[in-house]
Amino acid sequence: MVQEDKLLDARGLNCPLPILRTKKALGELSSGQVLKVVATDPGAIKDFEAFSKQTKNPLLESSEAGGEYTFYIQKA
Repeated sequence: MVQEDKLLDARGLNCPLPILRTKKALGELSSGQVLKVVATDPGAIKDFEAFSKQTKNPLLESSEAGGEYTFYIQKA
């Protein structure tokens, strides 16, 4: 289980808002800290994988339960 330093609730938001909010939230963290994002947009899975690769912020873990997608992203 990954321990997050900050939680971002992106439920009910559609692309590209979860990614934009994630980018802003990561900007407020220090290198090595972890952001937990909870989203309901099914497109978020591919979006976060691409975002992680493009920004070099590692996607530590992702999961889906009951229509909610949880992502743990570490600030590079």
